Order: sequence, then structure tokens, then C-alpha cells
Amino acid sequence: MSVLTVENPFTRTEIGEVPVNDWSVADTWLERAQALHRNRAKWLPAYQRISILKRTAELMRERFEELAFQIANEGGKPLRDARIETERAIDGVALAVSELLHLRGTEIPMDLTKAGSGRMAFTRREPTGPVVAVSAFNHPLNLIVHQVAPAVAVGCPVIVKPADDTPLSARTFVDILYEAGLPPEWCTFFVCDIPTAERLVTDPRVGFFSFIGSAKIGWMLRSKLAPGTRCALEHGGVAPVICDETADIDAMLPLLLKGGFYHAGQVCVSVQRVFAPRTMIANIAARLAEAASHLVVGDAVEEKTDVGPLIRPREVERVAEWVREATDQGGQLLAGGAPIGATAFTPTVVLEPPSTCRLSTQEIFGPVIAVYGFDDLSDAIRQANALPFAFQAAGFTKRLDVATRLIHELDATAVMINDHTAFRVDWMPFAGRRLSGYGTGGIGYTMHDMTEDKMAVIRV
Repeated sequence: MSVLTVENPFTRTEIGEVPVNDWSVADTWLERAQALHRNRAKWLPAYQRISILKRTAELMRERFEELAFQIANEGGKPLRDARIETERAIDGVALAVSELLHLRGTEIPMDLTKAGSGRMAFTRREPTGPVVAVSAFNHPLNLIVHQVAPAVAVGCPVIVKPADDTPLSARTFVDILYEAGLPPEWCTFFVCDIPTAERLVTDPRVGFFSFIGSAKIGWMLRSKLAPGTRCALEHGGVAPVICDETADIDAMLPLLLKGGFYHAGQVCVSVQRVFAPRTMIANIAARLAEAASHLVVGDAVEEKTDVGPLIRPREVERVAEWVREATDQGGQLLAGGAPIGATAFTPTVVLEPPSTCRLSTQEIFGPVIAVYGFDDLSDAIRQANALPFAFQAAGFTKRLDVATRLIHELDATAVMINDHTAFRVDWMPFAGRRLSGYGTGGIGYTMHDMTEDKMAVIRV
């Protein structure tokens, strides 16, 4: 059996390894998962699933610093942010327990017509079947929790395929589930090559496919799913922020800084495009650049680090190429714009890049913010909505009419007013529109998607 070597993305030193499995292993696990789902006598009762998840949260709390360090070490997220991710992951497991109270059926009135009279009917929610969860690197613990804890909560067997760059956090979470009492056949950690992963995802025994990653891969896999397989896809965006002349700039700048440079911009709703009145952009961009220049870039496991590395050296090269393109075509580089060695990139601010360059039209997934001027709010909204991506957006204003207009007119699944685009709590709906995704994330929403209605009609 071959192994996958895991490296710290800043130092490129080896920090662990995981076994790589082939199709014969996946086939065995899928067969086992399907058999579990079909044998209702083996379904875990709700009280047992609740007990397992509660114990899981307790064990995670006991290992808090270990989990946070592992996130920073394998994923490059600064330790202070890795601790926040760990806290969210623990809360997410607890949230899956509380959401079970809301996962219920409804009574269906039957005597609305003569044909239905003399009967009573109700629905209940049942697990949809084996889940395959394919995850991303940028939140290696919390994303797995969002995909796996709902499956465990509702009683779906689940096979976990983590990102190749960050499998250690996922493996640790699965091991904690086992320690908490989950029988191993209900959750399987699986690392494999790309052809095996595609075969796994598209197998007809899969009941639900959960994917977090690039739009190109997600939509391709969705097109190949077996008939009847349900899915949820979470991709990326090119998040816009619009501020008007009444915006509190002093309050806005730290939020833009956090939203744009958190985890080196490797967040699907990271602040990327900021639109401001033309009379204000020079001041806003200059102050944003000044603040960006003081951020400490380095190894994520060091307490002083504000911005960690990009996940792979080739991503550093790509971000540098996109920034060069933007500045060569007329954008003004105000801060950053240069790699730090092979693994990191300086926090970067570009003023007025052309609307046709990749920085303006595609998700950069790096520590770069572009600032644009507008003369009319309608034009800013048009530019914000011009791309085929639509995820979270934001607006800064003190005017109620502007706030309500932005909420109404911005093409996004969530519009934050006087906050950055990357804000999220784990019980809210979280989803992309158009190229940015399919279905709705969030612990409770995922639990609903991983179950199906069954109706009972009783003649009385």
C-alpha cells in the first residue's frame, strides 16, 4: 500500500503520512455502507447517536490545542485562527445534536376532500443512504465536521475523502468518533487517487454526495453522478463589497483587512472586490494598503503570524501571475505583490485593475484585494453582479435605504451590512448561486438534505 506524505505548507517539512487506498477497498466499504443502510435493524437509534456526538465534542475539547496546532501545521492557517476553527468545529458537533430536535415530519390534513376523509397521515424523516464527503483543505477540521457530523446525526453511513494536502485533521476527527463509541463501519476515512475518487463518487450505491472545492471539479462530478444520487456542492466566489459616502471608514478597514487576508485569502467568501465612490477610493485603498503592509507573514504555527502560506508553491506562482497581469494592464500596486520564498505571498492591494483581468473576474484564492471606483451606486451594483459567481456579498453604509437596496439588488445568497463577506456562523444557511454552488450548507440544512420524507397514511 502506498502512502501520502503530508507537509507543513510554509516550511515544506514532512509532518505525517496517511495510507492511500485503491478501488478494491472503496468497493468493500461501499458494499458495507449500503448493507448497513438497507438493514434497518442495524440503524443506530437516535439516543445512541446523540451520546456519541456529545462524547465526541467532549474529547475534542480535551484535545483543543492539539487540534488547533494540527490545523495550523498541515493547512497553514495562523494558530490564532486555527483555534477559532477548532472552537467552531466543537460547536458544530454539538449543533448536530440540537438540530435533531428539529428534524421531524409533519401531519398532512386528509379530510380536505371527500376522497381523503377517514384517513390520517404524517411524514417522518429517514436517512437517505451512504454519504460520500469530499472536502477542501482550507478548513480541514470544521469542513469535515460540517459534512460528517450531520451524517452521523441522522444515521447515514459516511465515507470521508479529505483534501490531499490536509488529511490529518480529518483522520483525527474520525478516530475521535470511534473513541466516542461510533462503530467503525458507520464512518470511514479514505484517501485515494483522483480516478478512484471519481469512481467512488459516481457509484450507484452512493445516496448523497457532499463536495467542497473548485467549481470545475464539483460540476464535473455532479454531471457524472448515478441516477438518484443527491448532492450538495460548495464552490467559491469573487466576493464584492460596496461602500457609499456615509460608510464608517475607520470601522470598515479592519473588517476588510480580516475578510480579505484571513487564511491568506484562501476562503470561498474572502473579500476580493471593493467598490467605493470615486472621490473616496484613493484614501480607502491607501489606508488598506498601509494596514496590509504591517501584517506578519510566516509559519502558521508561530503565535506572531497574521498571514500564513498558500497551500502549495504553484499557488504562489499563480497569484503572482494574476497580480502581474492586473498591474501590467493598468492596475496600481499599492501594497505587496511579491512572493515570500516559494510558499507565501505578501498581502496585496491593487487599485483599479481592469475589469477584464483575472483578478477582476475569477476567484484568486490568495491574499489580494482589488479596489474600484464608481460614480453611481447602480454602476457599482452592476459590476458586483457581472460575474457568473454569486456567494456572499457586503455593503457599508449608514443609510437604511442604501442598505435595503443592496440587500435587494446584490446577487448573493447572503448580504452582510457593515460587516465583511467572510462572516459566518454555523447554523445559518451557507450556499453559492450559479457557478458558486448547489444546495445549502449549514449543519441543520445539511441534516435535512441527508434525509428524505416518508409519508404514512392510515385509514381509521
